[in-house]
Amino acid sequence: MELRHGNQLALPTCPHCGVNRPSLHAAWHRESTDHAGGNERAWGAYCCASCGGVVLAVAPGLRQHQEFISMTWPQNDSTSDSVPSRAREFMEQARASLHAPAGALMLAASAVDAMLKDKGYRDGSLYGRIDQAAKDHLITNEMAAWAHEIRLDANDQRHADDEAPMPSQDDALKAVEFVKALAQFLFVLPARVERGRAAS
Repeated sequence: MELRHGNQLALPTCPHCGVNRPSLHAAWHRESTDHAGGNERAWGAYCCASCGGVVLAVAPGLRQHQEFISMTWPQNDSTSDSVPSRAREFMEQARASLHAPAGALMLAASAVDAMLKDKGYRDGSLYGRIDQAAKDHLITNEMAAWAHEIRLDANDQRHADDEAPMPSQDDALKAVEFVKALAQFLFVLPARVERGRAAS
């Protein structure tokens, strides 16, 4: 349950840009009921002062009787415990750094590296590890191509390449989304399958 303070929504981080303790100001409000006048709910849209992203929130009951939010959209992501701790930490830091795209890209590349190392790919450079993982069919060729894009974007930032454009928040978000997808593919889904088979 998220607490609403007047015209502010108190979330630990913005689900769009990842900034900590965001300033989320009320931009819109509406109350609704079902066809019979029941299921009273208060809806609000809150705009992040850092990125401009909007968070939709709902509270059961009428607003004058309700201080707590029952659900928000989009929801803040949490990384599955199925993901190894080092990779999980890089992923969470990348998501929390979306407001600083260059840093988020470098952390996303570190998350890719940590995941491949956990799968036994430790020799050589990240370039070689990505290619070997694709050759071994651990990841698809398309996933390898995307991982190389993130690696190259991170290299541009690490080496302060004067010719490379500064990354945008969209660039960082795409990198974070790929890292989440890779973690799902390599760790989360296999763990879920294993738990399902064990239960049956």
